[in-house]
Amino acid sequence: MIQATQTEARFAVDVRGLRVELPGGGDIVDDVSFSIRAGEVLGVVGESGSGKTTVGMALLGFARGGARITGGTVHIAGDTSTNMLALDSEKKRLLRGKTVAYVPQDPASALNPSLRIGLQLAEVIEAHEPSTQRAEIERRIEAVMAAVGLPTDKVFLERYPHQLSGGQQQRIGIGMAVILAPKLIVLDEPTTGLDVTTQNKILDVVKKLCREQGIGALHVTHDLSVIANIADQIMVMYSGRVVELGRVETILTDPQHPYTRALLGAVPELRYRTQLTTIPGAAARPANRPSGCFFHPRCPAAEPACKAEPIGFTEVVARHWVRCLNAGSGCGTRPERLPDPAMASGGKPVLDVRALSVSYSNYRVLDGVSFTADRGECLAIVGESGSGKSTLSRALIGLVRQQASTVLFDGTPLAPRARDRSRQQLQAIQYIFQSPHNSLNPRQTVEQLVGLVYDTFHRTDRNRRREAIANVLSQVGLTPETMNVFPDQLSGGERQRVAIARALAADPEILVCDEITSALDVSVRAAIVNLLKELKARRKLTMLFVTHNLALVRNLADRVLVLHKGEVAEIGPVGEVIDRPRHAYTRQLLANALEADLDHRVEAPQPALRA
Repeated sequence: MIQATQTEARFAVDVRGLRVELPGGGDIVDDVSFSIRAGEVLGVVGESGSGKTTVGMALLGFARGGARITGGTVHIAGDTSTNMLALDSEKKRLLRGKTVAYVPQDPASALNPSLRIGLQLAEVIEAHEPSTQRAEIERRIEAVMAAVGLPTDKVFLERYPHQLSGGQQQRIGIGMAVILAPKLIVLDEPTTGLDVTTQNKILDVVKKLCREQGIGALHVTHDLSVIANIADQIMVMYSGRVVELGRVETILTDPQHPYTRALLGAVPELRYRTQLTTIPGAAARPANRPSGCFFHPRCPAAEPACKAEPIGFTEVVARHWVRCLNAGSGCGTRPERLPDPAMASGGKPVLDVRALSVSYSNYRVLDGVSFTADRGECLAIVGESGSGKSTLSRALIGLVRQQASTVLFDGTPLAPRARDRSRQQLQAIQYIFQSPHNSLNPRQTVEQLVGLVYDTFHRTDRNRRREAIANVLSQVGLTPETMNVFPDQLSGGERQRVAIARALAADPEILVCDEITSALDVSVRAAIVNLLKELKARRKLTMLFVTHNLALVRNLADRVLVLHKGEVAEIGPVGEVIDRPRHAYTRQLLANALEADLDHRVEAPQPALRA
């Protein structure tokens, strides 16, 4: 167990021996110990199921349905006499919000859609400090709005949540969390799905508030680039255990655990293309963990001793702990740099878009967008939130009404609406949605989900149908046994593979991918990107890849189209656009992306921690 080395009064939180158990026995997390000093941010990373969110919620005294917090202590603000986990329900309720605050991943889930944002901020104060005068409430609201970079005028405060952008909603969520000056805030993936410009602004707000107000923060995320941008410390979790903990600059430049190195190798980089590394196998589930080190079945440096007994936590250097018998050895290196793709010579484009425009009422979302896509190429479509990326992709498959445009597929005009297109045209262009959780019917098996698309465009007997479904599942790295399971029995990465397989079952010529990797773990995202590269090469697929992740674009796309306020700001080969952008908007977008780029952060000097 890690021992405290600073005076307890300086801690925003001190956690020792945290254990959360499942209803039928066994643990979700165990032996979790760490501390966060006032003004510091601890980033918690790991694959889905590693226990990140469970640890974050435990700091508020919560455990997910059926689970129980059965061990450990959580002392807030150096108060060793008050263990958060030992308090009764009423005392915990009084601390939540005022002493320990929470910012969820989806800000819309934390905001009441029927109440104006000013009233919701006021309710936070009134719930914990009912005697506060109206003038003081208004002063605090004005101060917190300014602190999170939002307008303080009455007109803005009278807006409803749906009248704000995603970034503005997240700022309101952060404002609600800090308005009572808590000692600790727990942030659960607050920038997932945001474009890099908005993400950087949100992270800057969090850093500024923590530093200026002395708030400790625990930031849960699957994005190591985010952690590099905001955290003072990194805690890496695997299958319910902390496997590495240390200062951000130490872990990013000299990771000691093979799992940490594998996660870093799966992160795409902006300034050059790499072959993203993936982690073989799947993370161990709580009910099916191996003996000894839980990571050893997936570890390239594993040896017999790793399987024998549980591995203890060791301080390899000052304030850097690791749970590994061979820390730092056999862990591999950063991925090899690869050249940008060579551009194919001319030829007739498979997709030709001319002057595509889309309006909602009087608001013009797309204005005269024109481009072509060649057979077998990946064209990335990038831009900030609200630039028109998703509207463009939906218009191409006939889900959005278009005005004054011509879209040619193989030289033949496409009807604006999907219902008016031929069966061959519908088959040729397939769409993969951002969230497989929402796009896959939870009441259908994988065979039924993929088979529905297959049956739409093919007429075969039952045996050939099952063979075709098994074949397309194998192409995306899933076994034939997957046909018999339901979506909720699969991981997020497996569900996304099913969504890709469903699209491939139509034998399409064009895949439209709408932010399909935004909510995935870095290791799963790397596997999906490598899969798309392989499918593109093997099946000569044309891909339109909508994303806000420019580092991912560098590693996947042949060309990139930059959208700005519904217009094409720039289009060209991926290396040329990223290395030598010509449009001012593209240059700003890339500057924001470079600020968040992990490789750039690793090479740049890191700020020293306070003593």
